[in-house]
Amino acid sequence: MTPAYKFPIGIQNFRDIRRNGYIYVDKTGYIRRLVDTGKYYFLSRPRRFGKSLLMSTIEAYFKGCKELFEGLEIATYEKEWKEYPVFHLDLSGENYNDIPTLTKVLNYFLSEIEKNYGLSEDGHTVALRFKNAIKGVYDKTGRQVVILVDEYDTPLTQTLTSPELQEEFRNMLKGFYGVMKSMDGYIKLAMLTGVTRFSKVSIFSDLNNLRDISFLPEYNAICGVAESEIVSYFTPAISSFADKRNIPVSAMAEELRRNYDGYRFADPAECEGIYNPFSLLNALASESIGDYWFETGTPTFLVRLLQKKNYPLDRLNKAEASQDELKGLDLAMAGIIPLMYQSGYLTIRDFDRQFGLYTLGFPNKEVERGFLNFLFPYYTSIRNGNGTFAIREFTRDISNGNVDSFMHRLQSLFADFPYDQIRETELHFHNVLYLVFTLLGYYTRTEYRSSRGRADLIVKTDSRIFIFEFKLDKSPREAIEQIDRMGYALPFYSEGKEIIKIGVNFSSTLRNIDSWIVEKYD
Repeated sequence: MTPAYKFPIGIQNFRDIRRNGYIYVDKTGYIRRLVDTGKYYFLSRPRRFGKSLLMSTIEAYFKGCKELFEGLEIATYEKEWKEYPVFHLDLSGENYNDIPTLTKVLNYFLSEIEKNYGLSEDGHTVALRFKNAIKGVYDKTGRQVVILVDEYDTPLTQTLTSPELQEEFRNMLKGFYGVMKSMDGYIKLAMLTGVTRFSKVSIFSDLNNLRDISFLPEYNAICGVAESEIVSYFTPAISSFADKRNIPVSAMAEELRRNYDGYRFADPAECEGIYNPFSLLNALASESIGDYWFETGTPTFLVRLLQKKNYPLDRLNKAEASQDELKGLDLAMAGIIPLMYQSGYLTIRDFDRQFGLYTLGFPNKEVERGFLNFLFPYYTSIRNGNGTFAIREFTRDISNGNVDSFMHRLQSLFADFPYDQIRETELHFHNVLYLVFTLLGYYTRTEYRSSRGRADLIVKTDSRIFIFEFKLDKSPREAIEQIDRMGYALPFYSEGKEIIKIGVNFSSTLRNIDSWIVEKYD
């Protein structure tokens, strides 16, 4: 543990953080910008990325809690500290399995407002009660109302596989959220946050005046920890971590960057990388690198969708999508890339301004390693979470130069796999190879290629270089001849290591590797 620093792990209340001496990365300048430049906002960010803390901070600001903001950026601008009535609805933390549950949550929210401001229950529907509460509070206080809706989309994301129930939720929330537009004169500011903005559906049709700041470079770092903020807030903690590991501070900072940095929510040319705050704080608090964020979620739905759509896994790290696709989610289309982006498993890597296309990929090692490990039992015969064990054995084989054992182990991944789940045998073959050799790359130097003109796979150890070429329904001899003919080994002669070439054939009839040849260069 790092005893000198208090990290707000799991604490989403701004008041608690400020009063109890936890580290707070100052985001208050963004609040001032929101107030000065608009009135209605929407922000999407992945889970555990600081959305709830942002909403809590906005609430404290509008409640006039001046003492909590001492020393923060907004205190240099704000002079009046007016207090406004704040309606804060948090839809997370509930299992929305039917309409009565959502109705109960909304009614409780409205009842608390009515109780706090001495209003009577007025309205036969939640939408009408909401409307009357806004006007009633304005009439009581003489101040416009601030409305904050945190995780607005929880009922919808929980029912991705239940379209009929989701449609009922949409209809109810459409009327509820739509109240805000009709009550514009009574509202000071309204902000909704969530994981996704559902597109081509009715939920936002009555609230079409929301400004979506999710992709704006100036709001890229409104949640999470920016690269520049690492130095300002966490240098002492990183130094302590480095001392424990007996490595230079620069090396420790680089390891944290590789594991937790890399998120971008706008054109990378216009914004800096963002660290996942949940994983970063956990790693610094425990002084241990771990898959903290990944382990808090189970992307089973995404994996099933990848399989259903027969998606080539090697494209995940070079996927393309337009901003319109990433902005919203049309469940009739059920695009896997927008879902993975909004869920935090992919992030923006590049932006083609001419065509308005983003290139996406895994943000960092934690997410890539965790996601591919999670995929492993869904694409191979390995079960019961033994993927890491299997990769360890692959690594031992290749490190010891035991190619035959390595290949037998690779064969076993295809054996006894339920092929009724696979529509394209060749794609499945390549997906398994991609998983094995990408995960192997965390322990050896591995390059898995799918483009022409290069060897399919290069694996380097301290003493050997392995060149793999794979064929489908041909012969391993043809693969060896291609390695020689194309001169795949030439770039490695100067390294002075033993070079081993492996030709492999995959049989679509057997649905497995049927033969291989191993030869050493003289």
